[in-house]
Amino acid sequence: MSSTSITDNILAAWQAMSGFEVVAVVLAIAYLVLAIKESSWCWYAAFVSTAIYTWLFWDVSLVMESLLNAYYMAMAIYGWWQWRRPTEQVNEVRPIVRWQARHHLFAMVGVLALTGLSGYFLTANTGAQLPYLDSFTTWASVLTTYMVAKKVLENWLYWLFINACAIYLYVDRELYLTAMLFVSYEVMAVIGYIRWRKHYLAQPQA
Repeated sequence: MSSTSITDNILAAWQAMSGFEVVAVVLAIAYLVLAIKESSWCWYAAFVSTAIYTWLFWDVSLVMESLLNAYYMAMAIYGWWQWRRPTEQVNEVRPIVRWQARHHLFAMVGVLALTGLSGYFLTANTGAQLPYLDSFTTWASVLTTYMVAKKVLENWLYWLFINACAIYLYVDRELYLTAMLFVSYEVMAVIGYIRWRKHYLAQPQA
């Protein structure tokens, strides 16, 4: 596809966006910016944004995407609770933590296993496009959202890889506006990792 066609598709997608979708996109970006700053307000933005996306995806019969965003809504509540509750180390701000290698190995094996199962199911029972890649980005996002709620430093590295896969997925489906949004997510993931790592090294270590 030519660059002119891609540009035309992006402009058409922008013009077709509803007011609700614009609000959802803005709040999704606000969520990341506030998460980078370790502000618990990020979870308020996440909750409203994902609530809108849950309704939007359901309205266009993207059931799995709608269910994933419903999960994000629940994780927004859980993340807010995790970030707000006191800890033994720091009373004001929940500390950033790191996972040991065995935790990462267990998480990756779990994501790959679920990807294989759901990818096979979608291939055998539906006409889904790129079912294994779609499954991987979904299950990996479920895991990494949990890591954000727990303030695990490496969540940003996970998002870098997940977002790169998602960009390919959305470009393949000609969802260029969404792909551009995820390119901005890549930049913010790098900033998030650098900022969180600096704070991790500066905080008192248990």
